[in-house]
Formats: sequence, C-alpha cells, structure tokens
Amino acid sequence: MSGSDEDYVFDEASGEWVPASQLTEAGDAADTVEVRDAVGNLLADGDQVTLIKDLVVKGAGQTLKRGTLIKSIRLTGDAQEIDCRHDGIKGLVLRAEFVKKR
Repeated sequence: MSGSDEDYVFDEASGEWVPASQLTEAGDAADTVEVRDAVGNLLADGDQVTLIKDLVVKGAGQTLKRGTLIKSIRLTGDAQEIDCRHDGIKGLVLRAEFVKKR
C-alpha cells in the first residue's frame, strides 16, 4: 500500500470513495447559490434593486409600485428569494424575478 495518510470519505452522490479534502471543496462550492434578477444580473448582499412590476404585499395592505427602490437586500439561500425592508413593512421577501439590479 502507498504511504498516503489522507482520509477517504464515501460520497453518496457519486457512489465513490473520495479524499476528504476534495469532498469539502465540492461542498463549499455547492453551498453558494447564485441569485439573478429579472434580466440576469447576479445579485449580492447589500445591492440596491428596483421593482419592475406593481406588487401587492399580503398582510400589509399596501402595493409597492413599479420603480420603487429597495436598498440593502439580503440573500436568503434560495435562488429565487431576497429579503429586504421597506418603509412600514418588516420581513419583506421578494421574488428575484420581479426586481432589477440598480
């Protein structure tokens, strides 16, 4: 047997034994979710977005109009949802398909 001291882990996705270091690298890459706006721009935490459509906010009794600026968004880990705040509306979650990066 060779002199390798590296640990191997069974990867259920591929059905093979892989080095532990390789598995952690692949796991880190899989944890990052790309969130894209309506025109395909990549969104990140802290970006400013503009609404491209009038949206009725359930439970708040308000309608956010097209062109409304939303500052300092936060990514939720879901590829289609962003978390943000707007005047008088706490815990607002918007679908990425209704916003455009500014």
